[in-house]
Formats: sequence, structure tokens, C-alpha cells
Amino acid sequence: MYLQAVRKILDHLETTQSGAIDQAASLSAHALSNGGIVYCHDIGHSNQHDFLNRAGGLAALQGFSFSFSVTEPTPDCLKERPGGREVQRDLEMVRLAVNSSKLRAGDVLFLGSVSGKNRIPIELAIACREIGVKVVAITSLVYTAQVESLHPSGKKLCDVADVVIDNGAPYGDASCDIPGLDVAALPVSGVGAIVAGWMVWEAVIEKMIAMGMPPTVFQSFNRVGGAELYREKKEHYEKRGY
Repeated sequence: MYLQAVRKILDHLETTQSGAIDQAASLSAHALSNGGIVYCHDIGHSNQHDFLNRAGGLAALQGFSFSFSVTEPTPDCLKERPGGREVQRDLEMVRLAVNSSKLRAGDVLFLGSVSGKNRIPIELAIACREIGVKVVAITSLVYTAQVESLHPSGKKLCDVADVVIDNGAPYGDASCDIPGLDVAALPVSGVGAIVAGWMVWEAVIEKMIAMGMPPTVFQSFNRVGGAELYREKKEHYEKRGY
């Protein structure tokens, strides 16, 4: 049953998302061939880690993450005292991250939200596009059509990205109705996001080879001589930027 659901996702990506995948690859290849950087933020449930420093993967793909914390012990009796500032800490954290980062116009950022309604990815996409960073979003268009945005703009992730790749996940993400359960089970958004990503990176490699700029691709660290080969590939990327 689950394999059938996965095959449905693969068919969806192949038959409906080739255009978006090619657009994402074109943006990425253009960035890498013109002194830009391709970053990947969270694409949902930390699946982006499958792309980073991976055997067979692009050395040029870089992770983008951030965090913010304040230490502010306050007794219970004073937590609601008047005079507080109106603040949306999560959104301001995103702005601070973008403004203090090395993101530049011409870079590309991949990010995702399965439902497309969550505040941080939407704000991150908006903030990046304001400074000229191209944004590729991986989301479920079926899911996002049935939910309300949590962002103050009322927009969803698909509304604020340059390219949208639909991962094909159903509403609620769970894909299988298993006899004996009163709810659907087994999500497919992770499969969709990871396969879509690797389809993009394949197209990036092909486009850059066609430009005469074959990108640096990592080999397995665990093969014989893998550590030395990894070091050489890393140095190669650091010197060229792709």
C-alpha cells in the first residue's frame, strides 16, 4: 500500500513538476556560474540534510539555518506586567538572520513547508526576495489549498516564492487507509521533497556541464581513500565556488 502511494508521488513529480524542477535548476546553475551561492533551509522535517555533504551530491549546496534565544528570568507574578513592547519574535528573528547573513542578490534559497501555512518559511521567503535572493519552495499545493495562513500577510509559501515545486502530498500528508485504523497513516511529503531535490541537483549538474563548468560532486567518505578524496573535493569547491 505504501509503495503504491510512493509510486503515485514519483509519477506526480515526473508528469507535472518537470517544468518547475527545470526552473529551479536554471536559477541554481545561473547562480553558481555567476559567483552566487545555493542555500537550503528546512524543507520539512529536516529532510534537507539528505542533500548536504552527501556522497554523489553537490559540494556547492550549503545549509542555511539560524536560532535566537534570550535569557530573561521573570517571576510568575510579573510576567504579565504592563509596558511590554509589541513584538513578533519569530518573524523578527527571521529578519535578523537574513540581514546579518551572507545572503546576497543572485543567490538561491531552497526552503519548504508541507502545508505552506507556517510563519517562519513564509517570512524567510519574503525577506530573501526583498534583497534579491531567488526562492524555491517545496510544498503541497493540495494541502495548502485547504488551510489558512498563519502569517500576518495572509499569504502562503506558494504565494511568495519564485519557483514552487509541488511535492504531491495529500491533505494531512498521511497517504494510506489501513484496515483497522480510523485515521490515514504513513506520510509521503518527505519522499516527494527528497526526490524533487535530487531531480533538481541532477538538472543543475547537467546544465553546468553544458556550460563547460562541471560542478564539484562529493564521493563517499567511507570508500577506500574517501577521507582524502573528500578533502580534495572540498578544497576544489572552496577555490572555485561550484
